Amino acid sequence: MSNLIFGNMTLTSLLLTIIGLVILWIVVSIPVWLAGKAVTGGKATFGEAMIATLFGPIVYAITLIIVDYFLGALIGSTAYIIALILAFVAWIWVYKASFKTGWLGGIAIAILAVIIFAVISIVLGALFGLIVPAPFFPHI
Repeated sequence: MSNLIFGNMTLTSLLLTIIGLVILWIVVSIPVWLAGKAVTGGKATFGEAMIATLFGPIVYAITLIIVDYFLGALIGSTAYIIALILAFVAWIWVYKASFKTGWLGGIAIAILAVIIFAVISIVLGALFGLIVPAPFFPHI
């Protein structure tokens, strides 16, 4: 009982969670890095991709929460749609700043990263059967 840190979490489970999150961060950075290399003509580094994948969701969430909170008080439920759009623009700005490219380059990196991630997922899914859970396949 003395090794409990938070709720049912032990030091071991906390360390495993942190290691898992770092591995996930690295894996998610790979498609962004490949997209960045394609858009910037090979100038993008893996470090830039890791910075973009670390700060992109943080900036997105902060923008979404702040804009929705303040605009929500002024214009009501429509504020959430505006907050989503502005949060997406903020995420593109992170790509733009991380890879030192223009707005179109940031959008291209975001779109290409999603496509690369989908292709990698399909290939790994075909190799290891991990892409879609069995209940979603029709029974033959």
